[in-house]
Amino acid sequence: RVGQIIAIRTKVNRAFKTSMEVGIKVTVQDVLTNTEKIVSVAYATYVAKPVGAGQVELKPVQLQSAEDHLEHSLAIERRRIRLGYAQVFQKLMQESNKEGDFYTCEEKDAVSTEHTHVQSTELVLPPHANHHGNTFGGQIMAWMQTVASISASRLCRSHPILKSVSMFKFWGPSFVGDRLIFNAIVNNTFHNSVEVGVRVEAYNCEEWIKDQPRHINSAFLVFSAVNDRGELLTLPRVKP
Repeated sequence: RVGQIIAIRTKVNRAFKTSMEVGIKVTVQDVLTNTEKIVSVAYATYVAKPVGAGQVELKPVQLQSAEDHLEHSLAIERRRIRLGYAQVFQKLMQESNKEGDFYTCEEKDAVSTEHTHVQSTELVLPPHANHHGNTFGGQIMAWMQTVASISASRLCRSHPILKSVSMFKFWGPSFVGDRLIFNAIVNNTFHNSVEVGVRVEAYNCEEWIKDQPRHINSAFLVFSAVNDRGELLTLPRVKP
């Protein structure tokens, strides 16, 4: 919250052939008690941008501590799970496209997912981009969280709290001058939590005129909601 001290620690856990995993740990520091509390832990995958053609091959990291060795071992497992997820979801998407394979919720108080659809447009300006002219990934994530939280609030009718972000993937870059279209919709609810899917498409001036978007990002954000006493709210079912 405002006035608190946030510490962000990052390190490369493991370098693969052309990609690397960076571990990120965020803690909040209490200056009165001199204690720290973990706020968030995340793992980001990076590739090096080549100067010319081809890919940049990375050197292995030198492990110093027991924690380094543990994270180095876990990194390969996280990579295996991440790649496995992609195959599983691709198979599910193919199977769900079969004719007649639909699910409908008949509950009386179910909320139509169409009611939760939110669209936002952002123009990428120089402060939103790095020295290469590419939009900051964190800026895109912030915009995605904003549109997703509005979508979730339409279902829970309160201020949703972000719990996690899953499968946040950069499918391609965006640049200064691009128009970014954010589409968010509630996918499903799970008693005390709700999943919101967000898709981001980019247009340059020519693509905007021709209506030819580039799919650059997708993610699934999970929210919960609390009442005035801080108690978790039970969320209604959705009708796809």
